[in-house]
Amino acid sequence: MDDIDNEPDEYSGPSKSQLKREMTALQDLGAELVALSKERLAKIDMPERLRDALLDAQRFTKHEAKRRQMQYIGKIMRDIDAAPLQAAMDEIKGNSEAATIRQHRLENLRTRLMEDETKFSELARDYPAADIQHLRQLRRNALKEAEQGKPPRAYREFFRELRALEGKAEADDAADDAAD
Repeated sequence: MDDIDNEPDEYSGPSKSQLKREMTALQDLGAELVALSKERLAKIDMPERLRDALLDAQRFTKHEAKRRQMQYIGKIMRDIDAAPLQAAMDEIKGNSEAATIRQHRLENLRTRLMEDETKFSELARDYPAADIQHLRQLRRNALKEAEQGKPPRAYREFFRELRALEGKAEADDAADDAAD
């Protein structure tokens, strides 16, 4: 018998194919980040070196320069933890569980407000910066559209206003936490 057959297989790390898939995934994440606006990029926490590389990639117009810059971004991303960046992208794309929960909560709030106008007092209590008069007007318009069988333009606008209101409240909470 050969001694080779009796030796246990040793794990030598991920395969070359697996490493290549991981590097390609990092480059794809980098490409998604490059596609974001400068304002959105500013909101994502990342190393300054990566942010500069992403902004440079947005400036480049020549294909080869952009390709090299994307490879450079992938190289930078190998040295950092990409999980928070992926989570931020999922949040932006609405793929995260938190985004889904927030979406459902806002839809439920809109439904409660559409059914019962007295819920606006709770809304005013929870969101002191809310323009209640404007929101009530959107509610009336949405009810009128539904009654007349028109497309739900005001209904959608009502949701957008609620989403913006919640986003502003979250930003204010984050600013208060940072001040403490």
